[in-house]
Amino acid sequence: MTDATPLTIYRDTVRPEWVDYNGHLRDAFYLLIFSFATDALIDRIGLDDATRQARGRSVYTLEAHVNYLHEIREGTPVRVDARVLAHDAKRMHLYFEMFADGHDGPVSASEQMLMHVATQDGPKSAAFDPDVAEHVAALHALQRDHAPPAFAGRVIALPARR
Repeated sequence: MTDATPLTIYRDTVRPEWVDYNGHLRDAFYLLIFSFATDALIDRIGLDDATRQARGRSVYTLEAHVNYLHEIREGTPVRVDARVLAHDAKRMHLYFEMFADGHDGPVSASEQMLMHVATQDGPKSAAFDPDVAEHVAALHALQRDHAPPAFAGRVIALPARR
């Protein structure tokens, strides 16, 4: 596994209960790991549990795509790097890559759209509070000049018949 980067948001190890009958990480648990990484990102932008409770705010996932690039087995350490590809007053377009020991590149990638919501009298979409918006913008600015992500913007489709 390559070394951590400033974008590293989450680390874990493939747990026995996450492994399928083939001895590999079950497909649903790739998304679980990305979900844990999303929680870590939400904490990093200033929406930790205490803040969410105090302000009546949260973040909901609107859409998620997962690319399964390599199989990984029980006990494999993994890390997830996160990027904010774009944002507006209420949403974040995120990109995650999962790396694992024994692999040079990512073993999985996920692209997600998240919506900030007011949970009191709702839920309903709401603009990020100014301090959180500032953290989102700063994280995006840190990554804005990076190369485009390899697995973002993909569409699921069969090739057109000729």
